[in-house]
Amino acid sequence: MAVTMAEISKLRTMTGAGMMDCKNALTEANGDMEQAIELIRKRGQAIAAKRSDREASEGCVLAGVKDGFAAIVALKCETDFVAKNADFIALTQLILDTTLANKPANLDALNALAIEGRTVAELVTDRSGVTGEKMEIGYYEFVEGATVVEYIHPGNKLATIVAFAEAGVDHQVARDVAMQAAAMNPVALNRDAVPADVIAKELEIGREKAREEGKPEAILDKIAQGRLNKFFQESTLVEQEFIKDNKMTVGAYAKANNATPIAFKRVTLNQD
Repeated sequence: MAVTMAEISKLRTMTGAGMMDCKNALTEANGDMEQAIELIRKRGQAIAAKRSDREASEGCVLAGVKDGFAAIVALKCETDFVAKNADFIALTQLILDTTLANKPANLDALNALAIEGRTVAELVTDRSGVTGEKMEIGYYEFVEGATVVEYIHPGNKLATIVAFAEAGVDHQVARDVAMQAAAMNPVALNRDAVPADVIAKELEIGREKAREEGKPEAILDKIAQGRLNKFFQESTLVEQEFIKDNKMTVGAYAKANNATPIAFKRVTLNQD
């Protein structure tokens, strides 16, 4: 049967699918709107299954805060062209807003959240059918604190969130710490938070370098410990030199402004 432009436009509004996809779905469904929607959704499922082994290395990274809770969501796709599409960014924002409202405990819980009768996972699959690309929630991170802040680097490929122990931390101070985390990519908040395997690896690297330099075996551990301390200073957030004033550390800057960072998360789709 023939379908009208009004029907095609309505289906496109409801699904976000292209005009020809909507026309074909309506034709196959003999004008039945609900059946056409289901056909488009099944196309998304088929594309998701077919492209499951593809690499989704592009995407959109957004962050937000609400009531002492800050979150980062990264919706991944295959190409930068899709990543910059307004509808794709809008879907990422919708998922983030739903996340901030519901505070899911992990990625599985996020994917199970409902938005207008569809789960997040289903909405992502539906969008995959529209674009023809593999899509997935690649990252979900959150922090909680008396004060929380987010920073999204221009381009939507990198975002950070930071939590502070104190309420009412000056927004610019909090943002400065978040920007530091974005720019300098610390491995942990402080030296106590550095994973044991990372410490062991750095100590071994320090010993090996000292050995190559011809240092006596008896002092290799001492030299390695000194190099580990330098690693802490360069690679933990509170011990790093503050990028806006290298005469102080980030921890000293925060303390001078009555702020104590207690957690941070950083997500990037760029190559660090």
